[in-house]
Amino acid sequence: MERVGKEGVITVQDGKTLENELEVVEGMKFERGYISPYFITDAKTQMCILEDPYVLLVEKKVSNMQQLLPVLEAIVKSQASLLIVAEDVESEALATLVVNKLRAGIKVCAVKAPGFGDNRKATMQDLALLTGGTVISEETGMKLDEVTPQQLGRCKKVEIDKNNTVVMGGAGDPAGIQERCDLIRHSIETTKSDYEREKLQERLAKLSGGVAVIRVGGASEVEVGEKKDRVVDALNATRAAVEEGIVPGGGKALLYCSTKLDELKDSAANMDQKIGIDIIKKALKAPLSTIAANAGEEGAVVCGELTKEGVPVEQGYDAQNGVYTDMYAAGIIDPTKVTRTGLVDAASVASLLTTSESMIVDKPQEGGGGGPPMGGMGGMPGMM
Repeated sequence: MERVGKEGVITVQDGKTLENELEVVEGMKFERGYISPYFITDAKTQMCILEDPYVLLVEKKVSNMQQLLPVLEAIVKSQASLLIVAEDVESEALATLVVNKLRAGIKVCAVKAPGFGDNRKATMQDLALLTGGTVISEETGMKLDEVTPQQLGRCKKVEIDKNNTVVMGGAGDPAGIQERCDLIRHSIETTKSDYEREKLQERLAKLSGGVAVIRVGGASEVEVGEKKDRVVDALNATRAAVEEGIVPGGGKALLYCSTKLDELKDSAANMDQKIGIDIIKKALKAPLSTIAANAGEEGAVVCGELTKEGVPVEQGYDAQNGVYTDMYAAGIIDPTKVTRTGLVDAASVASLLTTSESMIVDKPQEGGGGGPPMGGMGGMPGMM
């Protein structure tokens, strides 16, 4: 998270070695590789690497070579390289590009535009901002055969393999990129679609931060799966902590909140509100009390020790070592967001139950070691 920022994309994948690995991609990465392997420039790594290329962004299919001739002629004159990002490059144009690359030595590579539908259009606009280019689109009245070098984007380097493209060091205006990022952040806050929010967050990460991939290694599939689950949990907790901060763990934060309810109780309007406050106060003590009880201590005694006057907020109970300690110093912390949402969700469920006329629950089984009655055969009733 230090490398890619709090808005960067961090993914966790299964590794292929015994050790954990971290790969950080600086720049904009999208999941589209070269259309033809003949664009490869490094046979050892099976990658196409272009230095200081121009970037041509086309929102439609490139169907014939005549459309690309003006751009290619300008690129050849300047002895530069060219990355073409288009909806697709059809066979005739693709074949001509490959022939020119192999025979004439033109440094060129074509990749398909990332995403689909509206998301593709938005991502192409992001690429245009990042590289300082213009998206060639029929909707805006621009034609491919009329493109000038001034409408092309620039970047320091592009790395393309069969699955991914990474654009590094875009020449776009930083102020324009920042404005675009602010617009995406606003859209993230206002959208109600989880899918759309996820796509917006990916776009924001690619524009503002970077992409990090954590590959979890291990000696067996079971070990990798178990370690991967722990890494994902740690990542989610870290994201929540960065978003809203941290509080003392082990139930101490909720216990501290319970002591503040007495002030609220004095100003309660009626007896019902006072009873409600008492219920919440008891519930807030439950997590720490349960942790202490599971460690073999008396929960009420531990809660009493920690609510004495003069005990600092960060002082809590370390159940593993059986001592009272500074929870921050001991590394026993919880993300504020997790603690808060847990309390809010619990209150929501409790409110729902109090307003329900009836509830359906599992009937507790009475004592007895026998299993359930066996089913009968051939339509006969079960044997008792």
